[in-house]
Amino acid sequence: MEIVDLRSDTVTHPTPAMREAMYRAEVGDDVFGDDPTVNRLEEMAAQRLGKEAALFVASGTMGNLVALLTHCGRGDQAVVGDHSHTFLFEQGGMAGLGGIMPWPVPNQPDGTLRLDDIEKSIRPENVHFARTRLICLENTHNVCDGTPLTADYTAQVARLAHSHGLRLHIDGARIFNAATALGVDVRDLVREADSVMFCLSKGLCAPVGSLLCGDAAFIQEARRVRKVVGGGMRQAGILAAAGIVALEQVVPRLAEDHERARQLAAGLAEIPSIQVAPVSTNILYFSLTNTAKTPEQVVEGLAERGILLLGRENGRFRAVTHYWIDDEGIERTVQAMREIMA
Repeated sequence: MEIVDLRSDTVTHPTPAMREAMYRAEVGDDVFGDDPTVNRLEEMAAQRLGKEAALFVASGTMGNLVALLTHCGRGDQAVVGDHSHTFLFEQGGMAGLGGIMPWPVPNQPDGTLRLDDIEKSIRPENVHFARTRLICLENTHNVCDGTPLTADYTAQVARLAHSHGLRLHIDGARIFNAATALGVDVRDLVREADSVMFCLSKGLCAPVGSLLCGDAAFIQEARRVRKVVGGGMRQAGILAAAGIVALEQVVPRLAEDHERARQLAAGLAEIPSIQVAPVSTNILYFSLTNTAKTPEQVVEGLAERGILLLGRENGRFRAVTHYWIDDEGIERTVQAMREIMA
């Protein structure tokens, strides 16, 4: 039985073109700056995001951590959403490894932070207070139904940050999904941000890696931080080659993933006792209502039918479409849910 894996877009295997590019990649020692494929990927990423420079890192979590450690010192404060990936799912790395104090602000249903809430979280200069240094946004916002943040909203937050002498970092793990959903150039979504991280290994199908982008001085310092957290890789061009293919070939087709997420949502919405959240990108959340079925029974029933899905907190389920999910996979998933809920 062919598996339909909707647990995440991190489960994607590299495309045939990626495997060929990895096989043929020209490599060098990236710690010495000698890997031409890594250098090409970093230049391409910086150009795509409209920034001066970029840094290839092993993961999105590493990219966010490196950004936080570069922007902030020990005892500094970073403003984060209380539903953000950086706050919930990165093991408190900013505090544990950087001595940075997270100041959580409520995420709204659309993933935004209210400007008033952000402003109130900025501590005045006082010997008793941690110094606020950084504001962090997430785009698309995973827990908030994969919703994209608009360019206008992000620019407002950036201007608020800069008016107080702060920096803005964007966890843009799926920033290309946001740009696709909004129909804008990805540069527009990060134009006034001081740094942005995006993942190659989520919706973009590459096996490993993320990029951290910013101005040249920021990236120069971030390169030092990457080294101290163990992120200095050697012949990393083998991995970077897949990232180049991701930017050239996978980004242009992301709308297909969004359409399949909408198809799945429409099919699930027709099944009694299933409540489907709004779908903006490739992430779909749904929950059970008025049923004796438990989330565990649903996950197990789907697995028996070759469908892999994640149960989340509070009885929610998450399904994520990606390169390897086709129309037949969507139909199988809907049919399996009909059988389980019958």
